[in-house]
Amino acid sequence: MASARHGTDQRTGADPIVDGKAEAITELMLEVAQCFFRIRALGQKTGLITSWGGGAFGFMRSLALLGPLTVPQIAQMRPTSRQRMQRLADELAAEGLVEFVDNPKHRRSKLVQLTGKGAARYGELNAQLLAIASTMGVALDEADIRKTAEIVRQLSDDVKVRSERLS
Repeated sequence: MASARHGTDQRTGADPIVDGKAEAITELMLEVAQCFFRIRALGQKTGLITSWGGGAFGFMRSLALLGPLTVPQIAQMRPTSRQRMQRLADELAAEGLVEFVDNPKHRRSKLVQLTGKGAARYGELNAQLLAIASTMGVALDEADIRKTAEIVRQLSDDVKVRSERLS
């Protein structure tokens, strides 16, 4: 498709050039969004996404991979509020999946860590997710999948930076 000018960049006042690359990035973003909604629906059907939403698995994954964190640290890692993460932490604590422990670096901001029950539940959910993933994309090459994940990660980082500039 031929290059065309569309609109004015709100940040610079310049007219951005919309070309094939911009159209490809737009298409990728829209496909990722549609894929997200399909993943969410599958997660709800398989139990990976519970009444807490998909955030519970991601919350527990952060703790499993990084160790104890404060609620504000977890919120900074996600496009969500500290209040939402506090509610999720409280819900997970009520289920016995996480616990609040003293933070040697801060008297008032407790650390959240997985309990034994939480680590086991995270392991079950992760195994279930891996089992589902092992049956998907059989015609795709692992290197292509990893490259695509890296591209999506880079675009996600770019979106995060742009979003923070608008805050």
